[in-house]
Amino acid sequence: MRTLSTASLIFIFWFVLSGHTETLLIAFGIASTGLTIYLSRRMNIIDDESYPFKIGFSLVRYNLYLVKEILLANIDVTKRILSPSVTINPQVAELPASQRSDLSKVIYANSITLTPGTVTLELAGDKLKVHALSHEGIEDLKQGNMAKQVPENKEHVS
Repeated sequence: MRTLSTASLIFIFWFVLSGHTETLLIAFGIASTGLTIYLSRRMNIIDDESYPFKIGFSLVRYNLYLVKEILLANIDVTKRILSPSVTINPQVAELPASQRSDLSKVIYANSITLTPGTVTLELAGDKLKVHALSHEGIEDLKQGNMAKQVPENKEHVS
Protein backbone atom coordinates (compact mmCIF):
# COMPACT_ATOMS: atom_id res chain seq x y z
CA MET A 1 0.00 0.00 0.00
CA ARG A 2 2.84 2.35 0.91
CA THR A 3 4.56 1.67 -2.41
CA LEU A 4 1.40 2.16 -4.45
CA SER A 5 0.48 5.47 -2.81
CA THR A 6 4.06 6.74 -3.11
CA ALA A 7 4.14 5.81 -6.80
CA SER A 8 0.80 7.54 -7.35
CA LEU A 9 1.97 10.72 -5.65
CA ILE A 10 5.24 10.75 -7.61
CA PHE A 11 3.39 10.33 -10.90
CA ILE A 12 0.79 12.99 -10.04
CA PHE A 13 3.59 15.37 -9.05
CA TRP A 14 5.38 14.67 -12.35
CA PHE A 15 2.18 15.14 -14.36
CA VAL A 16 1.26 18.44 -12.69
CA LEU A 17 4.74 19.85 -13.17
CA SER A 18 5.19 18.64 -16.75
CA GLY A 19 1.69 19.33 -18.06
CA HIS A 20 2.26 16.92 -20.95
CA THR A 21 -0.70 14.88 -22.18
CA GLU A 22 0.94 13.15 -25.13
CA THR A 23 0.82 9.37 -24.88
CA LEU A 24 4.56 8.89 -25.35
CA LEU A 25 5.47 11.41 -22.65
CA ILE A 26 2.94 9.97 -20.21
CA ALA A 27 4.49 6.54 -20.87
CA PHE A 28 7.91 8.02 -20.09
CA GLY A 29 6.46 9.51 -16.88
CA ILE A 30 5.07 6.14 -15.85
CA ALA A 31 8.38 4.46 -16.68
CA SER A 32 10.40 7.01 -14.69
CA THR A 33 7.99 6.66 -11.76
CA GLY A 34 8.37 2.89 -11.92
CA LEU A 35 12.17 3.15 -12.00
CA THR A 36 12.12 5.56 -9.05
CA ILE A 37 9.94 3.21 -7.01
CA TYR A 38 12.04 0.18 -7.97
CA LEU A 39 15.27 1.91 -6.89
CA SER A 40 13.66 3.26 -3.71
CA ARG A 41 12.44 -0.19 -2.69
CA ARG A 42 15.78 -1.75 -3.55
CA MET A 43 17.56 0.83 -1.37
CA ASN A 44 14.89 0.27 1.32
CA ILE A 45 14.20 3.99 1.76
CA ILE A 46 10.40 3.95 1.76
CA ASP A 47 9.88 3.72 5.53
CA ASP A 48 7.82 5.49 8.21
CA GLU A 49 9.97 8.62 8.19
CA SER A 50 10.01 9.03 4.41
CA TYR A 51 6.31 8.21 4.29
CA PRO A 52 4.65 10.64 6.72
CA PHE A 53 1.10 10.12 5.44
CA LYS A 54 -0.08 8.77 8.78
CA ILE A 55 -0.06 12.36 10.02
CA GLY A 56 -1.79 13.45 6.77
CA PHE A 57 -4.66 15.86 7.40
CA SER A 58 -3.24 17.18 10.65
CA LEU A 59 -0.15 18.17 8.65
CA VAL A 60 -2.33 20.27 6.30
CA ARG A 61 -3.90 22.01 9.31
CA TYR A 62 -0.44 22.54 10.80
CA ASN A 63 0.86 24.07 7.57
CA LEU A 64 -1.94 26.65 7.69
CA TYR A 65 -1.01 27.43 11.30
CA LEU A 66 2.66 27.71 10.32
CA VAL A 67 1.92 30.13 7.46
CA LYS A 68 0.08 32.37 9.95
CA GLU A 69 3.03 32.22 12.36
CA ILE A 70 5.50 33.03 9.57
CA LEU A 71 3.45 36.08 8.54
CA LEU A 72 3.21 37.33 12.13
CA ALA A 73 6.94 36.80 12.65
CA ASN A 74 7.70 38.69 9.42
CA ILE A 75 5.72 41.66 10.72
CA ASP A 76 7.56 41.50 14.05
CA VAL A 77 11.00 41.34 12.42
CA THR A 78 10.11 44.20 10.08
CA LYS A 79 9.04 46.34 13.04
CA ARG A 80 12.29 45.55 14.84
CA ILE A 81 14.33 46.55 11.81
CA LEU A 82 12.46 49.72 10.90
CA SER A 83 11.49 51.09 14.31
CA PRO A 84 14.25 52.46 16.54
CA SER A 85 12.05 52.12 19.64
CA VAL A 86 11.62 48.34 19.27
CA THR A 87 14.81 46.64 20.39
CA ILE A 88 16.65 43.65 19.08
CA ASN A 89 17.90 41.62 22.03
CA PRO A 90 19.35 38.30 20.79
CA GLN A 91 18.68 35.32 23.05
CA VAL A 92 19.71 31.68 23.05
CA ALA A 93 17.66 29.23 25.08
CA GLU A 94 17.19 25.52 25.52
CA LEU A 95 13.63 24.30 25.02
CA PRO A 96 12.04 20.89 25.51
CA ALA A 97 11.06 18.92 22.43
CA SER A 98 7.98 17.25 23.86
CA GLN A 99 7.03 15.43 20.66
CA ARG A 100 7.20 11.64 20.85
CA SER A 101 8.41 10.73 17.36
CA ASP A 102 11.65 11.80 15.70
CA LEU A 103 9.71 13.02 12.67
CA SER A 104 7.57 15.34 14.81
CA LYS A 105 10.64 16.70 16.60
CA VAL A 106 12.25 17.51 13.24
CA ILE A 107 9.03 19.17 12.01
CA TYR A 108 9.04 21.31 15.17
CA ALA A 109 12.72 22.24 14.86
CA ASN A 110 12.32 23.13 11.18
CA SER A 111 9.19 25.15 11.91
CA ILE A 112 11.12 27.28 14.38
CA THR A 113 13.80 27.87 11.75
CA LEU A 114 11.20 28.74 9.09
CA THR A 115 9.72 31.40 11.35
CA PRO A 116 11.66 34.66 10.81
CA GLY A 117 13.60 35.84 13.83
CA THR A 118 14.23 32.36 15.21
CA VAL A 119 16.68 29.58 14.35
CA THR A 120 17.02 26.10 15.77
CA LEU A 121 20.71 25.65 16.44
CA GLU A 122 20.61 22.10 17.73
CA LEU A 123 18.22 19.22 18.23
CA ALA A 124 19.59 16.59 20.58
CA GLY A 125 17.33 14.02 22.18
CA ASP A 126 14.47 15.88 23.82
CA LYS A 127 16.12 19.32 23.81
CA LEU A 128 16.26 22.15 21.28
CA LYS A 129 18.75 24.98 21.36
CA VAL A 130 17.08 28.03 19.80
CA HIS A 131 18.34 31.51 18.90
CA ALA A 132 15.81 34.35 18.71
CA LEU A 133 16.09 38.06 17.92
CA SER A 134 14.23 38.99 21.06
CA HIS A 135 13.32 37.89 24.56
CA GLU A 136 9.67 37.88 23.47
CA GLY A 137 10.46 35.37 20.73
CA ILE A 138 11.98 32.95 23.23
CA GLU A 139 9.12 33.46 25.68
CA ASP A 140 6.57 32.74 22.96
CA LEU A 141 8.33 29.44 22.20
CA LYS A 142 8.55 28.60 25.91
CA GLN A 143 4.76 28.91 26.17
CA GLY A 144 4.64 25.90 23.83
CA ASN A 145 1.88 26.98 21.45
CA MET A 146 3.82 25.87 18.37
CA ALA A 147 4.98 22.66 20.06
CA LYS A 148 1.36 21.71 20.81
CA GLN A 149 0.33 22.25 17.18
CA VAL A 150 2.94 19.89 15.67
CA PRO A 151 1.27 16.74 14.28
CA GLU A 152 2.36 13.44 15.79
CA ASN A 153 3.14 10.26 13.90
CA LYS A 154 1.73 8.01 16.61
CA GLU A 155 2.65 4.75 14.89
CA HIS A 156 6.37 5.53 14.75
CA VAL A 157 7.50 6.64 18.19
CA SER A 158 11.18 6.49 19.09
